[in-house]
Amino acid sequence: VAPILFGFGVFRLDSNVKPNTPLQDPNRHQTMDDLVKDAMRKWPNVPHCFGWLGLDGRGNWFLRDDKVQAKGDFLVAKGDRLEHTALREFIERNYTHDDLGQWYFQNGPQRVYVELAHTPWIWRVHTLESGQGTDHGDSKDAVSLKSHTGLEATFLQAFEDESGRLYLNTSLGFGIVHTQDMWHAANCLESVWPGLEKVDSAELPGRFKFVLSPSSGPRL
Repeated sequence: VAPILFGFGVFRLDSNVKPNTPLQDPNRHQTMDDLVKDAMRKWPNVPHCFGWLGLDGRGNWFLRDDKVQAKGDFLVAKGDRLEHTALREFIERNYTHDDLGQWYFQNGPQRVYVELAHTPWIWRVHTLESGQGTDHGDSKDAVSLKSHTGLEATFLQAFEDESGRLYLNTSLGFGIVHTQDMWHAANCLESVWPGLEKVDSAELPGRFKFVLSPSSGPRL
């Protein structure tokens, strides 16, 4: 099933449709647009879409049509990087997950499931002047930790895999640190964030309950 055309959806930007004030979904971390919630109530049985959208380790979104998918999985054939700012913002406001740990973008009444290169969250880490950070308590005040969707998070635990990739478990969930922010993260590990656990990357989806490839797994 391909993505439908809806409002600020993957394939169309309708100038007559504007996002309403976002509402907080009580079961999810993200906000969700009113127009999306209305569409979900109006058309509750639209088939889900798998394989058409991917998220890489730097927070970039990729569109993957049938031809791209035929070449292989997301790590082999990424597709076309999404550059349109309004479309990216729409996806990021309506990005969430189901009970199986499969992440998706709610495109109006349709779920467009996301193929993940590494994790569902990509963390941006920056050190700030004291008192300007988003973590709380002592020297943590000097750290800004945000997701690729712009949401603030609080550090819980750090992990390093067999390839030297750095991951953080946070108040929002589990994700990988953006490669451009490794210097900031390394400083935080030395002075702010306690402990660093060594992990096998293959164990992370099961441990933190997320699905890398919804197109290859069980479906709700």
